[in-house]
Amino acid sequence: MQAEKLQDILRRLLTSLGLPFENIVVSADQDGLTRVDIFSPVPSRIIGWHGETLNALQLLVKSIVRTEEKLDRSPFIVLDVDGYRRAQEEKVCKIAEQKADFVRRTGSRIALAPMSPYFRRIVHLHVAHNPALADLTTESVGEGEYRQIVMRLKEEKSSGEELSPVLVEEEGLENLDV
Repeated sequence: MQAEKLQDILRRLLTSLGLPFENIVVSADQDGLTRVDIFSPVPSRIIGWHGETLNALQLLVKSIVRTEEKLDRSPFIVLDVDGYRRAQEEKVCKIAEQKADFVRRTGSRIALAPMSPYFRRIVHLHVAHNPALADLTTESVGEGEYRQIVMRLKEEKSSGEELSPVLVEEEGLENLDV
């Protein structure tokens, strides 16, 4: 999708909803993700309570693009305001790095708390593309809202046992919004 068209869709939505913005910048990354940065004098109005407004806008934009472009599935579009989403991404990557240290020290697998598909994707890509984590691998296990990432050493001998899901909220992951 052309950046201008995506900007136009978002401009119309924000204007219709009375949400103030100054600029919209669209960029694509190497993983097929289109990132849309919204600059606003009042970013909290667009972010909403724990990102609810931002998530709703993102869903609307994806739905509009899917319909207008006649796509079979929703495109990978992430809206960000005032670096809010990037801060969450950095937080989840930092937590994954802390868990990586535990995996190395103990040789045991570890399951991160359940998280959304978007944040699981962020962790998978971070581990896969970070040379400092080259000795580790990740996989998603579980179902629905209990789906989580299991991190382990690549050279781990499989014990055949299933890792129990983490059902308690883990420090730092309870407010992820995507």
